[in-house]
Amino acid sequence: MKKLIYSLTLVFMLGITANPLMAAGTKDKNKTELTAEQQVQFKKITNRVEEIRNMEKSDLTRSDKKELRKELKELKNQARAMNGGVYLSVGAIIIIILLLILIL
Repeated sequence: MKKLIYSLTLVFMLGITANPLMAAGTKDKNKTELTAEQQVQFKKITNRVEEIRNMEKSDLTRSDKKELRKELKELKNQARAMNGGVYLSVGAIIIIILLLILIL
């Protein structure tokens, strides 16, 4: 039982300390170039975000504000999808590591 607790503690500590180190090196990676269609789509997204940002939101109803928030989330997800890449949270990484330990 002690061995299991020590190994889980080690995995947890490594999981917490490894993420800032990996995040520091991501700025130096080469970014993928967007195609012409993707650039046009990205420009549309940024224009719409600027429109929403410049809106007078005090006149909107509660449901309208909620719809704007949903739209902004969708636009953010679309912009992230254009840049590519896979994003994993710390919790997902820990769960994957624990599953690998249990399987192996």
